[in-house]
Amino acid sequence: MEAKIGRFFESVGDFFSGSDQIPWCDSDIVVFIKQGCEREVNEAEKGSKDELKHECHMRLSWALVHSRRPEDVQRGIAMLEASLVDTNSPLQTREKMYLLAVGYYRSGDYSKSRQLVDRCLEIAPNWMQALNLKRTIEDHIKKDGVIGIGIAATTIGVVFGGIVAAMVRRGRLLEYTFIALSKSQNRILKHFA
Repeated sequence: MEAKIGRFFESVGDFFSGSDQIPWCDSDIVVFIKQGCEREVNEAEKGSKDELKHECHMRLSWALVHSRRPEDVQRGIAMLEASLVDTNSPLQTREKMYLLAVGYYRSGDYSKSRQLVDRCLEIAPNWMQALNLKRTIEDHIKKDGVIGIGIAATTIGVVFGGIVAAMVRRGRLLEYTFIALSKSQNRILKHFA
């Protein structure tokens, strides 16, 4: 019984904490990767190794969209969108769209993120990373909806409670209740007469 109660409270905590299974990347790691990638890109440009530049670009983009800093996420999104136009390989397109989806998820644009994940899944329908991200996005959208409904219900309850309290203070609630009951009673008596 205690284990069930513990799991219940853990699931409630997970619901409100907003935790997901997408990894984060700390800012010091982003800086480290950026420095390493810039050095590798400079070396690759001397020998014009496009594949090395692409790998560095993808590592840096991955780190940026997984960052906890919103400005890093936005930079990663911008880099990926700019490079997506020049992508010819379906595999590279899929990877870049997935990272874009992560970036948009991290920035709170869940509909754009879901669209990009769906495009990834058109290319690779059984890709587990994309399927997990899609599930995470949909769970977040559902959670936002539940919280929104809760806020709306609370607001309605507070307004209704305020109206009732004001009517009670003025003594009109009993008067309105009595009038409503007497009208109902008159209708019932007319029906049976």
